[in-house]
Amino acid sequence: MTAFRAVSSVVEHLPDTEGVRGSKPLPRTISARSPDTSGTENSNGCYLPSRPGRLSRRRQRVLVPRHFRVKCYRHPRLKFVVRAKINGRWQRRFFESEAAATAYADARERELFEGGIQAVAFPEPLRAMALQESQRLQPFGKSISDAVDFYLAHLDATSRSAAVPKVVAELLHNRRCANASDRYVYEMALKLRRFAEAFPQAVIAAITTRQIDEWLERLALAAGSRNTFRRDLHTLFAFAVTRQYAVSNPVSTAVRAKDTIHDTIGILTVEQLQNLLRHASPATLPYWTIGAFSGLRRAEIERLDWAQIDLDSHLIEVKACHSKTRSRRLVGVQPNLAAWLAPHRRGNGAVCPAALRQLLDDDRARAGLKDLWPRNALRHSFGSYYVAAFPDVAALALQMGNSPAIVFRHYRQVVRPDAAKAYWSILPPPAGG
Repeated sequence: MTAFRAVSSVVEHLPDTEGVRGSKPLPRTISARSPDTSGTENSNGCYLPSRPGRLSRRRQRVLVPRHFRVKCYRHPRLKFVVRAKINGRWQRRFFESEAAATAYADARERELFEGGIQAVAFPEPLRAMALQESQRLQPFGKSISDAVDFYLAHLDATSRSAAVPKVVAELLHNRRCANASDRYVYEMALKLRRFAEAFPQAVIAAITTRQIDEWLERLALAAGSRNTFRRDLHTLFAFAVTRQYAVSNPVSTAVRAKDTIHDTIGILTVEQLQNLLRHASPATLPYWTIGAFSGLRRAEIERLDWAQIDLDSHLIEVKACHSKTRSRRLVGVQPNLAAWLAPHRRGNGAVCPAALRQLLDDDRARAGLKDLWPRNALRHSFGSYYVAAFPDVAALALQMGNSPAIVFRHYRQVVRPDAAKAYWSILPPPAGG
């Protein structure tokens, strides 16, 4: 009986399409009791009264009301209007002829009827779920279709994704094949393998921004170091997107640590550098002096060969394959640097000895600077004292392989001119002294 009432409710809203060419007549009435057989049976198996104009009042009450009504309209050209109240809001559409207006109204009634049939067949739990989830999406301006499309893309990516350690290994292999420097690959491997160890079984498509932020926080690093980890993670997930292991890059929205290094540039004082050079071993003196008086990066000094140092022309060649920016540049040799390098000058061979880092630590310890060593101290010292003594930011940027904006932001007004003069006057002790 319940099912019959549901169907009855739908059929009561059947539109009247009689008189429209190409359309089938739809029933106007339906009764919960036995059908009225005094009329004619239509193609839908329902009976229409033979004289609908003489229905009893009880039968008139069950006449199906039309939602879309055709009315005359006062306009020079548009003579008819179709009006309907759908979901509590009036809708209107205007037509030049009554036939066009009637055809439109009947077509809309048929759509409404078919929607009613589908609504009856739609399970109630699914209907309630659709309404609830649609309301949850409203604040974001998204529909259920948007949510389904997003989730299907996520499922598709997850099914094609790979475990984090596998993607890390593929990225490192890709960089080696792309002729990235050994040091670049080595440092990236150190960072990304720590990440892979934290997520050994997770597929990379399932990693969220929140997980990345929490992992970076657990590293408990300074802002600059944390941002270098974040940078390499961004490279990893960008690679995963290109390999279709992930849909998006969650590192793009991960928190970037506020780096206050611009306000706290650490440099060596003139006295500290003099003390360091006094306690340095002969094997490491070229490293210390090239870093302090030419501004080369640590990795560039470690790769330097004596054949690239021309003291006669006062130039040091930094090859493109040794440069961080992958561009060749010539660095000027100041007179005091030439004096420091002259006793160690050779035709060729590595400038730096083996086990360099241990030797550098030993030098700093003897000079009392092991625990007082500023970050990137030699390069920052060079730039700061250079700007104070030779106020040419463009020349300094070319020398250091940086942009003028970076040089200006890092080194402007850090040291006084008298300190700069003393810095560039640091010379080796006289021979035999």
